Amino acid sequence: MDWSFLWEIAYVLFILFVIARVLQDTRSSTKTLSYILFIIFVPILGVIFYFSVGTNYRKRKLYSKKIVTDEVLRERIKKRLNAYTKAIRNSGLIPQKSNTLVEFIRRAGNSPLTANNEVKLLINGEEKFPELLQALEKATDHIHIEYYIYENDITGNQIADILIKKAKQGVAVRFMYDDFGSHGLGKTFIKKLEDAGVQTAPFYKIKWYAFANRINYRNHRKIVVIDGMVGFVGGINISDKYRNDLQNNQPLFWRDTHIKITGQATAYLQYLFMGDWNFCSHKAFAYSNRYFIDSTQQEHIENEVVQFAASGPDSKQPVIFYALLEAISSAKKSIYITSPYFIPDESLMDALIIAVQGGLDVKILIPGVSDSKMVNAAASAYYTELLAVGAKIYKYNKGFVHAKTMVVDNDLAVIGSANMDYRSFDLNFEVNAMVYSKKIAAQLTKVFETDLSHATLIDAEAWLNRPKYIHVWEKMVRLLSPFL
Repeated sequence: MDWSFLWEIAYVLFILFVIARVLQDTRSSTKTLSYILFIIFVPILGVIFYFSVGTNYRKRKLYSKKIVTDEVLRERIKKRLNAYTKAIRNSGLIPQKSNTLVEFIRRAGNSPLTANNEVKLLINGEEKFPELLQALEKATDHIHIEYYIYENDITGNQIADILIKKAKQGVAVRFMYDDFGSHGLGKTFIKKLEDAGVQTAPFYKIKWYAFANRINYRNHRKIVVIDGMVGFVGGINISDKYRNDLQNNQPLFWRDTHIKITGQATAYLQYLFMGDWNFCSHKAFAYSNRYFIDSTQQEHIENEVVQFAASGPDSKQPVIFYALLEAISSAKKSIYITSPYFIPDESLMDALIIAVQGGLDVKILIPGVSDSKMVNAAASAYYTELLAVGAKIYKYNKGFVHAKTMVVDNDLAVIGSANMDYRSFDLNFEVNAMVYSKKIAAQLTKVFETDLSHATLIDAEAWLNRPKYIHVWEKMVRLLSPFL
């Protein structure tokens, strides 16, 4: 018997099986082709890579338990919150062009439109952290905190001290951290919190036997909910590097954006936190009116309209990706984007190109120096395509821009945790605040213009006339965009 021939047949059948699984699992044709080519031309490494980071665990129901739990929770609050959406849409508080976006997020993301909110824009850690510390000090019932990166440094310990203090006062404190992003916390830090009565939970703890399944799907959200009324969300993690006001801090200026929300919108942040917590913690907690406060009758709160777009491996659709696509497509005058990692899907590229060639003012702010050469090279290929049609792209020079924001026309501001890349759209748990407000849009536009004063406009002609080998290299790396 010719064993070598049998091995060859077995090998071919195995490769065909993997390719069939890629075709069945992967939604994006670009990612599908990339995985298939990788598997064919680099067989062993390609197969290992696909099963490590490429398997579609949204489709494979990796988070089926979380989906069921979230669905039960959602139904508990659906009737109360969704009634607001219709009333607000009929009130004239949002422009007509945003109706499709609002309805999509409501249906696909189960996220209601809420009014009667006060929204405060927080620029950089030096504005966010004092506001957060002050809000935590005022907590009387519960504190729910969820971060991708939480570090055991000055800032991390300032917040931890308040959490410990509040827990000893009888406030229910739940502290959730991503096990990969916050790997440096250490057992001593966590024990200090737990000994004081703070409940802790790592999100999807990384274990060696499930490494491939878990390393690629991380909780990138930054959420704080206090007493069911005050919420924080955005791009700023808990770390000294996000502050520019500390002595002996790193020399790199860190530019980031966060928001504080007081009002009815906080209920959806609470819903996200409860779903994440009950999935990864052994101490689940149930729906209660104490966690979902009705603020509609509180006159002192401003009437800002807010909705959240959230998605992850547990969502049936890439809600954030579709929401950004619809927001860009609905623009009538201008689109201002700030993103540290700009590797958009082809659909987003098409929407931006149409916007530029349709006469809209499209400006994109990116880091002057990226923290990844591969990401920078891949992103540069997208810059080339946009510059060729007239988009304006600026490189931030003052430091590193980490903000994830977008302003559409003068009435929609987007602030959140999601980068404009494949990982945020398809792999990570993310959340973006959609603020339908001329006031907040004007404030964020002013911040954007200030950032542009510290940035350099890319000379389109010089960029396009760079040596051909550079363009070829960037296009080659762009093929790896789905993996970055």
